[in-house]
Amino acid sequence: MEGILIVIGGPTAIGKTDLSIELAEWLNTEIISADSRQCYREMTVGTAKPSEEELSRIPHHFINSHSITDLFTAGDFSRAARARLAALFQHHKVVITVGGSGLYLKAFLEGIPNIPNIDPAIREELNEEFNVDGLAPLKARLATLDPEFMKEADTHNPQRIIRALEVTLGTGKPFSSFRSDKGDPLPHRIVSIGLDADRKWLYERIDRRVTRMVENGLFDEAAALYPYRNHYALKTVGYQEIFDFIDGSLTREEAIQAIQQNSRRYAKRQLTWFRKYGNMTWFHPENKDEIHRYVTQMTGLT
Repeated sequence: MEGILIVIGGPTAIGKTDLSIELAEWLNTEIISADSRQCYREMTVGTAKPSEEELSRIPHHFINSHSITDLFTAGDFSRAARARLAALFQHHKVVITVGGSGLYLKAFLEGIPNIPNIDPAIREELNEEFNVDGLAPLKARLATLDPEFMKEADTHNPQRIIRALEVTLGTGKPFSSFRSDKGDPLPHRIVSIGLDADRKWLYERIDRRVTRMVENGLFDEAAALYPYRNHYALKTVGYQEIFDFIDGSLTREEAIQAIQQNSRRYAKRQLTWFRKYGNMTWFHPENKDEIHRYVTQMTGLT
């Protein structure tokens, strides 16, 4: 099918947003965000969303599209983003997707298992159980119903646990039994760009970004969201550390240092994932001319 999708991946703070907007302006196209947190309206400072000025320059999709009270899974994103991509290809030869959430990108590009529709009430009930009692009871329940999944799953990820339990309860079959169905890859040409740099350069950028977030009101934003702290969306770097500060287990300075440290660790995990995922051509984010030449070569556009 016609249409070229440019994928921009890489770790937090590497410069994905700047590059995506620059390329979108050059190619006169739009951006699909594949970030698992920037879709939430209530989370702005801590997710380093594009600024209002940047959003006004280029249409972005799946920024501020959901509430933290919604459970928006990688599968939900895949289905919604694929529908949006098809609509965008009616008007654009090239579309850009950008994000550091490997699971969301993989679901978008490769598709998801063909799982029957599940009664939404099951998800609502599980989400409420998680908000009230935490993750441990859900993990214990899933370990009984689908021990095979629990051997391989990221058992610290509430979204994965809730989704697996939702499908298991809704279909009467273990979630792991659906994993052999890999879904359908996107039928479009994919041009994948990975951004990377030496660790010192990247970690300094991460530390500076955290400092800017604090200056821009991260503590106030997290405090306003404290009543929702058990929601899946807020189980993430930048918020959990401030919740610990509010609870009194960290000082303000310790919370800031913890955000910087945990952000660096997250960046390392992201890079490991993208390297294993493969199919990316890697660039330093400051090598804009080289990136432009590559995009020109791969798309035939000038």
